[in-house]
Parts: sequence; C-alpha cells; structure tokens
Amino acid sequence: MMAVARLLIVPRSEAPSRCTHLAIAECAASPIGELNTLAKTLTRWRTQIVNRHRTDDSNGPTEAVNNVKRAACGYRNFAHYRLRLLAHFGLPWETHRVATLRGCAPQFTA
Repeated sequence: MMAVARLLIVPRSEAPSRCTHLAIAECAASPIGELNTLAKTLTRWRTQIVNRHRTDDSNGPTEAVNNVKRAACGYRNFAHYRLRLLAHFGLPWETHRVATLRGCAPQFTA
C-alpha cells in the first residue's frame, strides 16, 4: 500500500511512470478485490496520471469557479452575479453609476 500512497505525492527525484507502475503492480498482487479493481483503474488512467505529475497542472481553478457558480445560484441580475464572483476571488471592481430614466423626481398627486 505504500506505493499507492506514494503515487499521490510523487517526489521530484522519482519518475512518475515508475511510481505509477509500482502502485499498479502492488494493487494487482493484492488478495483484496477492491485493490485489484484499483489496479485496473490505474492502468486505464496511467497516461493521465503520469502527465499530471510531469506538468503539475491542476483543474483546481476550474473547480473553484464551479463552486462559486453553485453558491451564486439564484442571482437574477448579472451585475450582482459578476460582483459576487469578483468579490469571491478578491479582484478589484468598479461600480458604475446607473443613469436614471427620468430627469427629475416623480410628481405625486393626491
């Protein structure tokens, strides 16, 4: 099981393909059925796992935006939704003054 744990955090000194191979071999040799299934899954995803460790890319920023979108459900006004996203990510924004439809205050008659 050490090879599987090591696969999550591949040290820079080791090759990701070697760590992936060791994890697959360890899971395949296990008498536990779930680990055999894990070995098959790791084999299918081997290329993607190795590429992820080689490039250090992550889909974390995309997931963060998705979580904010989920939290911002219900906004009917796009300007409010936009402000929510900018505030969440700590980005500066300018709120523009909205032009009024009338030049003067409405006259109320009784």
